[in-house]
Amino acid sequence: MASGAIKENLPLFYKDLLPLNSKEHGTWKSKGLTSAKFLQNQHAIPVTVDEFISASRFYPIVFSAGDNSVPLVLMGMNEGVNVFVDDEGVFTQNNYVPAYARRYPYILAKLTPDSQELSLCFDPTADALGESDEGEALFDGDDATEATKRILKFCEDFEQAGARTQAFMKYLEENELLMEGEVSIQQNGTDKPFVYRGFKMIDEKKLLDMRGDELRKLNQNGMLPLIHAHLFSLQIMRDLFALQSSMGKTPVPEEIEAAAAEAEAKPKAKAKSKAKK
Repeated sequence: MASGAIKENLPLFYKDLLPLNSKEHGTWKSKGLTSAKFLQNQHAIPVTVDEFISASRFYPIVFSAGDNSVPLVLMGMNEGVNVFVDDEGVFTQNNYVPAYARRYPYILAKLTPDSQELSLCFDPTADALGESDEGEALFDGDDATEATKRILKFCEDFEQAGARTQAFMKYLEENELLMEGEVSIQQNGTDKPFVYRGFKMIDEKKLLDMRGDELRKLNQNGMLPLIHAHLFSLQIMRDLFALQSSMGKTPVPEEIEAAAAEAEAKPKAKAKSKAKK
């Protein structure tokens, strides 16, 4: 496997990428991550269709705005807020962890833009592997150990799940089943609701208007349960908002913030509210 850094178009979480190989990392061991600090400020994490049922029990599942939409689980209602990971990078609840996060710091990537093969790579800025007396060896001479084979298998399974997810998203787009999403949440003590936009969701009216044969096809190919999992999960948005609010991480509407600042009569830098009206 060739060496050399992969710098361009790094995916979420990854700060750098290097190909794993026996020549340069023959004595390295996999120690695993001791915390999930890389998740601290991430409120939306990619998720595959294979995970919809499990993830829908804990998080709202939405679809990203714009072209080439992808499914996301929300771990917070506002950018920069993850209510499930504390300041030490420890999960505060026994929730399902998306495979995208469990895969880190490993990933399958092309070593060159025109390459046809994917190579097992890792983020060297993560303290999950290296020269150490502890952990599982990654290589036995020039051969990959069982630990490395397990890592490779997990990444390969993720890529396959990603392909199934792309097929699902293509179907939704081609059949115009996605619509611009909006949720309005009224918080006690505020005159105006918090309105969240900037995501997509299934258009239930179009789903109900589908012909019977199309619905049967959706059910037979396993897509209908995925759609229902997404729709049911949207109810969790209000629970997520309530949890975020109880932690004091909910943005305050500008007019309420201004009134509070005036009442306190203290010179403060007015924070920008992310609550939309």
